[in-house]
Amino acid sequence: MRQNFRHFGQAEVPTCSRAVSLAASTNRQEIDPPNGLGIGETERMISPLNVSVGDRDVAIGGEIVRTICGSGVHGMAIAGTDDHDEMGVYVERPEQVMGLMPTSGHYVSRTQPEGVRSGPGDTDLTIYSLRKFMKLAVAGNPTILTLLYAPEDAVLVRSEIGDELRALAPQIVSDRAGWRFLGYLDGQRDRMTGAGNQARVPNRPELIAAYGYDTKYASHALRLGLQGIEIAQTGKLTLPLADGPLTMCMDVKRGLVDYKEALRRVDEVRAHLFEAMNHGARVLRSEPDMDVVNSWMIRSHQEQWANSS
Repeated sequence: MRQNFRHFGQAEVPTCSRAVSLAASTNRQEIDPPNGLGIGETERMISPLNVSVGDRDVAIGGEIVRTICGSGVHGMAIAGTDDHDEMGVYVERPEQVMGLMPTSGHYVSRTQPEGVRSGPGDTDLTIYSLRKFMKLAVAGNPTILTLLYAPEDAVLVRSEIGDELRALAPQIVSDRAGWRFLGYLDGQRDRMTGAGNQARVPNRPELIAAYGYDTKYASHALRLGLQGIEIAQTGKLTLPLADGPLTMCMDVKRGLVDYKEALRRVDEVRAHLFEAMNHGARVLRSEPDMDVVNSWMIRSHQEQWANSS
C-alpha cells in the first residue's frame, strides 16, 4: 500500500493550493494550470470537436500525471507566437496489457487539423501509455524527460502513482540521455542549416523573411545542447531554464543575433556536450536501473487496476 498522497519515499510533495477536482476512483487530481489556463481549457482540449487520435477514453480515465511541456515548461514561450503543449501518462487497461484488446499506446488531441502547424492560442495534448512513456524515458528522449523534471506549478494532473513516476528519475535517466540530447541537437541544427535528410523539412517562412534563418530551430538546438550539458554534469534538468541559458536561447529565438553567430553558439555548445559525454566526470548511471523500473511498473499497473475496479 502506498503512502499518503502528499508523501512518497522520504520526500514530501508540496501541497498544491490551487483548486482541484478529485476523481476518487483513481486518486487523480486535475489542478488549475498556471497563466490563466483553467480546467475549462483542459476540457476544451479533449473535446470531440478537436482532432482526437488514439485511446481517448482509456487515456483520460487512466491518466496518472500531466504537465506543461514544450516552450512553456522551458520558459521560452513568446506571447502571441507560441502554442501551448501538454504531455501526460496513463495506465492501460488489463485487457490491453495482458489480453488482446487493441491499444494505440497514446492519445493525441490538437486544436488544428492534422498537417496544419499549431500557432498562438492552439493546444497540443499528448498522453502516453505508461509502457510507451517508460520505453522512451529509459532511452533518454529529451522531450519525454521534461515530464520528470517539470516544476510543481507546471503539473496539471497528478496522483500518487504519477508522483512516484516523477520521483523515479534517478533510476530512469542514464548516459543514454546525454547522447540523445546530442542527437536531437544535431537534428535541429540540420533543420536550421538545411543539411542532410532534414533539407526536406520545411522551415518557417515568416522567420526566414524576418531574420534570414529559422530562429526557432536554432534556439531548440542551443537549448538541447545546454540542457544536455547540465544533465551530463549534474544528473538533473532545471526547468524552466536558468537565467543565463535562457537569455542565450531567447536572444537566438527572438532573432537578436545573426545566422553566423547563432550557428557559432550552437556548435560551441555541441562541442562542450560532446566533451562532457566522452571525457567528463561520470555523474549519470551508465544504464537505467531496469530492475527498479520494472518492479515499479508492475506494482503500479496492479494498483491502478485495483483502484479502478
